[in-house]
Amino acid sequence: MGRKKRGTPIHGWINLNKPVGVTSTQAVGKIRRALNAQKVGHGGTLDPLADGVLPIALGEATKTVNYIQDATKIYEFTVTWGEQRTTDDAEGEVIQTSDARPTLEEIDNILSGFIGDIEQVPPQFSAIKIDGERAYDIARDGDYADIKSREVWIEDLSVLPQAGKPATADNKNIEQAETSFSCICGKGTYVRSLARDMGRKLGCFGYISSLKRTKVGPLVIESAISLEVFEQMIDNPDQGKDLDGVLLPLSTALDDIPVLALKDQETSRVKNGNALSFLSKPDLARLDALGIDWKSEDITDALVTYDDQALALVEIYGAKIQPKKVFNI
Repeated sequence: MGRKKRGTPIHGWINLNKPVGVTSTQAVGKIRRALNAQKVGHGGTLDPLADGVLPIALGEATKTVNYIQDATKIYEFTVTWGEQRTTDDAEGEVIQTSDARPTLEEIDNILSGFIGDIEQVPPQFSAIKIDGERAYDIARDGDYADIKSREVWIEDLSVLPQAGKPATADNKNIEQAETSFSCICGKGTYVRSLARDMGRKLGCFGYISSLKRTKVGPLVIESAISLEVFEQMIDNPDQGKDLDGVLLPLSTALDDIPVLALKDQETSRVKNGNALSFLSKPDLARLDALGIDWKSEDITDALVTYDDQALALVEIYGAKIQPKKVFNI
């Protein structure tokens, strides 16, 4: 007999607004404690310096984390010019300085070079593994981690308007002590590296002094839940856990893939990990209705449901539906 799992089985997503000064691991720990949840994970680390959207997966939703990690993200951040730091953010030690400061015009002139598919070297203080060891562990030991560059995708990078200072021709040539940006990017992009590389390109150095993640896939900052909500649950363990408006469906991470509703007999087969073969015209029409070209050789990821309940992630190849991850709910 297997060991009984400790905690309460809770399945779904929490759109957490992580505060500055808390690590992603600490945030996960607080939610696990507050909800007494059996299984909790997150969908993309936020540095302690950063705040904003931290997707938290509970229970069977952890099987969909890769979809959130692959989703497009939006960041708002401020770069302070004139220094390069070991961590490429405000927490590191100063290693290079410059008296030069860029103008808005000079910044605008370099932005196009950081949009599209670009090569980027992750920071020395990052979770990248070098021969099995984390880069930040190598850096903390005082050694240099030989991190290879990799290709990342940036959809858009733009300067945010300065509060109370609308952009004009006059202030385009005023030197900037710091500049705020918005960035829309794909998986694996390090905003700290972006700040570092812009500073180098401008000849003045730069580091991240504030960083907020405002969107991860379907999760946005406007509807994110404060960590204080869960801290209050910890402080008041005898009160009921009202998760209405807090816990999002497991399917939240899968908002951009086809959803196929199954029939009774089909549901039983998929639950047991068995493949389905659609041969009849009515069944093939169900695939057509989802925009799936079953005549092609492409493999399509899809979510199958029964009675509006997420049942499994599947791969559809031709008219064959193969379960990939079955949700035990």
